[in-house]
Amino acid sequence: RQDIFDYIEMFYNPKRRHGYANRLSPVEFERQYFSRQESV
Repeated sequence: RQDIFDYIEMFYNPKRRHGYANRLSPVEFERQYFSRQESV
């Protein structure tokens, strides 16, 4: 169980910016995405 947690924390960095998401972190990208969906 700890190994899985460590893998996720090391591999998936929610603060890292991604080129495909207009240089947004995954968390910020999802926040903006769902914000736009609610306003449609």
